[in-house]
Amino acid sequence: MGKLVSTIFVTLDGVYQAPGGPQEDTRDGFEHGGWSFPYADDDFGRFINDVFDRSGAYLLGRRTYDIFSSYWPRVTDPEDPVASRLNALPKYVVSATLTDPDWAGTTVISADLAKEVTALKERTDGELQIHGSGALVHSLLGLGVLDTLHLLTFPVVLGAGRRLFPEGTAPTAFRSTGGSVTSKGVTIRTYDLAGKPEYGEFGLPEDA
Repeated sequence: MGKLVSTIFVTLDGVYQAPGGPQEDTRDGFEHGGWSFPYADDDFGRFINDVFDRSGAYLLGRRTYDIFSSYWPRVTDPEDPVASRLNALPKYVVSATLTDPDWAGTTVISADLAKEVTALKERTDGELQIHGSGALVHSLLGLGVLDTLHLLTFPVVLGAGRRLFPEGTAPTAFRSTGGSVTSKGVTIRTYDLAGKPEYGEFGLPEDA
């Protein structure tokens, strides 16, 4: 059985919108697209390549799917570690409106998300990976089917944009399982989900 693993980029103030380019996602008048580009380096590239090496299939939200499908099929170099896997492996897109995807190997799912994703995990050899797709990640947290989160935090604050954990996110505890910092200051942390948060209180010493 595969694991459901999310890899997502965020700013210091939690924005995940349009990391890759100015026109990637301009919803709500967002003007800061492309904020991750200045921080690309060899450390970042090695981490991303390692992630894709473990992939067995991909689960994407509709917006991320549209972005990926407009670019990656045109990258035909068989030695490209990202394109070669994205183009060859199964892709599942969560959408109630997409009916005829033109990216080879794509299946649309729109029914019972928790049931569908659990079934996908059971038949995936390797990781079932989510890239970007912040709204989908938010939903999967609430359904309790996400296993691992790679959170890449970039040293920039935007003050606007869609945030990964908005108000209303399901309370969730995480367990850190590793991390590093790139030469350009991107913090890479890996977390496994650990159920619900636990709570306590810092009290005064008994003899106070």
